[in-house]
Amino acid sequence: MFGLTKRDSTLLIIVICLAIFAPFILNPFPEGSAMAQFNAGYPDLMQRLVIFGIFAIGFNILFGLTGYLSFGHAAFLGVGSYAAIWMMKLLTMNVVPAIIISVVVAGLFSLLVGWISLRRSGIYFSILTLAFAQMSYSLAYSVLTPITGGETGLQPKVDDPRILDGALVAGQTPRANFFGLEMGASYELSLGNWVFTFNAGYYIAAVVMILAFYLSIRIFRSPFGMMLRAVKSNQQRVNYTGLNSKPYTLAAFVISGMYAGLAGGLLVAMDTQVGAERMFWTASGEVVLMAILGGAGTLIGPVLGAGFIKYMENIISKINKSVLEQWFAFMPDGIEDFLIAIVYPFIGKGWHLTLGILFMLVVIFLPGGLVEGGQRIGRLFKRKKPSDDAADGKTTPAE
Repeated sequence: MFGLTKRDSTLLIIVICLAIFAPFILNPFPEGSAMAQFNAGYPDLMQRLVIFGIFAIGFNILFGLTGYLSFGHAAFLGVGSYAAIWMMKLLTMNVVPAIIISVVVAGLFSLLVGWISLRRSGIYFSILTLAFAQMSYSLAYSVLTPITGGETGLQPKVDDPRILDGALVAGQTPRANFFGLEMGASYELSLGNWVFTFNAGYYIAAVVMILAFYLSIRIFRSPFGMMLRAVKSNQQRVNYTGLNSKPYTLAAFVISGMYAGLAGGLLVAMDTQVGAERMFWTASGEVVLMAILGGAGTLIGPVLGAGFIKYMENIISKINKSVLEQWFAFMPDGIEDFLIAIVYPFIGKGWHLTLGILFMLVVIFLPGGLVEGGQRIGRLFKRKKPSDDAADGKTTPAE
């Protein structure tokens, strides 16, 4: 299907199904129940799940295939966001031109950064990309304030030119749209005690994520992808064969940067507010965690990692002491207070502690990330015939 093998087609279908039925999958508990706290099927979070999935997919093309670890990918996310918001301010609130220009500008910027940074490898490459990201953040935060808005950021205003849009009605605020369909438009479906929200912006972002995922599969399976794997395996041997690996690694860097720019443009399409914090080093570190946690070098791993981290950031961080008191109210006072004292440091503002512990467990016990964990669980439930165990010894990558 679409030039993919049966295995890859199955993987693509799984991603499509997850994207389409996300409002149901992420809302497993009825409204008003004690477990409704863990529901994640609201538009803002669903949008972030797929957008940061795109960001992680792009990062994985660089890190997963070539082994080059970039600590500055947030710079391309931020540059794409600024390009998109200026397109909305100057041309139109239609998200299509904004998304296109975000990919183009991020690609050009990544070409410059990659051309310089790829002169070194290993930790020196990582530090160079981090330096570029921090310089970009500092410029956006202070020196380039007329362009970036500094610490207050940028957002569309009523008096912006928007030469392709008509004049706004008095009191109307500019809203991002897809050929007239507002990104915030939603439809709610009530089934008993469950409420499912279908948001236009989410499904537009989900379609883009599916296309980005499909493109990543084609890259992984192409001769270009094979060359990148060879670079990761032993770049020195590749150079000894007479092949120049630099154009391949630079192309991978630019493609990865364009994915980041695409994610930045989509963030603006969903929330028309851009600030310099998107370029800070912690945002670059977050996408590294997403790739490693999900499974670097795998196809679906970065998507799983992005979803896992964004879920914890938005759900676990909102659990406070009053919620714990409701959960443990049925227990005797002494035991209730003890359990609250034990659990409280790992939730709310302490969700990073929980994430750090889970990350250590994954790195120690599941080097292949969540994908490897899923494969191990699958093998536990899969019954093999004795003849199957005597296979030819060939293995396939965990994707």
